Amino acid sequence: MGIQGMELCAVAVVVLLFIAVLKQFGILEPISMEDSSDSEVELSMVRHQPEGLEQLQAQTKFTKKELQSLYRGFKNECPSGLVDEDTFKLIYAQFFPQGDATTYAHFLFNAFDADRNGAICFEDFVVGLSVLLRGTVQEKLKWAFNLYDINKDGYITKEEMLAIMKSIYDMMGRHTYPLLREDAPLEHVERFFQKMDRNQDGVVTMDEFLETCQKDQNIMTSMQLFENVI
Repeated sequence: MGIQGMELCAVAVVVLLFIAVLKQFGILEPISMEDSSDSEVELSMVRHQPEGLEQLQAQTKFTKKELQSLYRGFKNECPSGLVDEDTFKLIYAQFFPQGDATTYAHFLFNAFDADRNGAICFEDFVVGLSVLLRGTVQEKLKWAFNLYDINKDGYITKEEMLAIMKSIYDMMGRHTYPLLREDAPLEHVERFFQKMDRNQDGVVTMDEFLETCQKDQNIMTSMQLFENVI
């Protein structure tokens, strides 16, 4: 997505960057038709043992074969079965060496760390991934809202949105074209609130976010680009 489109909503940026990182590090590998017994044995060999495949299949929109393939990729990158925030930041730093991905990785980590215990386990990973890749439009947008709602109080403030936008610009680095002005993140936030804050009370609610996004054709198109990634 072009940098100039961010003011509409950074939903597509979230999905694009996350999927790109997963592919780069082999976590989204092609689905294998190997016998499932190997993966089931592997599940018992890590320090953090995830839920059984059948339970994860019920919690997500992935098939058993897809979960096995995702688990192999996850285990290759995370042998302990857990990803801490420092590891998450390191992965993004390698993928975006021209910028500073620390803050964006922090926000995205918190969005996946559903139980707020400071680590992403395989269950956290596949449940979030299932929403991003196989969820309904509303489910994807609710996930994105949760990312932007940094303090989880049910509202997106200008300060929160500015923090997210600055983190994306920092991650992209100074090599974007055309070159961005220093006030570009704030300008994008103002445009975001002009579109989203329907009652002009200074915050964006979940309902306002969903309504506005679903009326925006660019955002809806972005939501459909990743349905067949795996």
